[in-house]
Amino acid sequence: MSAGHPHSHHGGHSHAGHGHGHGHSHAPADFGNAFLIGIILNTAFVAIEATYGWLSGSMALIADAGHNLSDVLALMLAWAASVAAKRPPTGRFTYGYKSSTILAALANASLLLIAVGAILYETINRMAEPAPVEGMTMVVVAGIGIAINAGTALLFLRGRADDLNIRGAFLHMVADALVSLGVVIAGLAILWSGAVWIDPAVSLLIVVVIAWGTWGLLKDSVKMSLHAVPPGISESAVRDYLAGLPGVETVHDLHIWPMSTTETALTAHLVMPGGHPGDDFLRDIAAELEHRHRIGHTTVQVERDRDCATGC
Repeated sequence: MSAGHPHSHHGGHSHAGHGHGHGHSHAPADFGNAFLIGIILNTAFVAIEATYGWLSGSMALIADAGHNLSDVLALMLAWAASVAAKRPPTGRFTYGYKSSTILAALANASLLLIAVGAILYETINRMAEPAPVEGMTMVVVAGIGIAINAGTALLFLRGRADDLNIRGAFLHMVADALVSLGVVIAGLAILWSGAVWIDPAVSLLIVVVIAWGTWGLLKDSVKMSLHAVPPGISESAVRDYLAGLPGVETVHDLHIWPMSTTETALTAHLVMPGGHPGDDFLRDIAAELEHRHRIGHTTVQVERDRDCATGC
């Protein structure tokens, strides 16, 4: 927290001081081992699933393998972004590379959309020309997939609520486990009934599941990319808190935006005709915003002249 300091402003308006606070209690956790294990397991499974999908003629297995491949790329992106986010600021990148986690979440959503398009194209072709499949192969291979994807999802369980980047990885793995379960059910149904249309039908269901999960991730990552107020933070509640502080006449130029998928910044101008109340006032604001709203980077400018509300 830097100390407030008086200074003059062109146009006759006086500013009583600035305060800047950093909160670090919500820095991203280290999921390096989780990413490494997840990438290794899923890469191996993609090779197994694609091979047996081709040998057994199962479009559902091939579709799931395609989805798993996109998940391997997603895990790589998320891992790279989490590492970049820890790099220190530079003269050009004064925030460091924290925003790379937002870009990774957006890229992951885009990868999923590409996977959906490719799987949908192949599924439609298979529905037009159904082919025989080996139900037991589907059951065994997809069963392995359930174990691998569920296990990988558990590695990201504790970080899913606080980090969109980690949530993306977690949702990828959960979706894969559910999709693999669908393939197991399809394989058993084919063994029982012999109906070959079940395979492309399950593949189509996989597309729906992936698209549904992608939509939420895409919306959140686009909003973060556009510096929207992060979910869970109410702009009006923050404004009311600042406006209700002793000596504050009005609040203007209030901005709240995500610096990364885990860190939030705020800037605001407080018009206080009575003058700057001191550095402790600024420190208390930063601490309260961190406690109430998990805003870890707060910059407050105090102005004595109410005309600053429209002219500063």
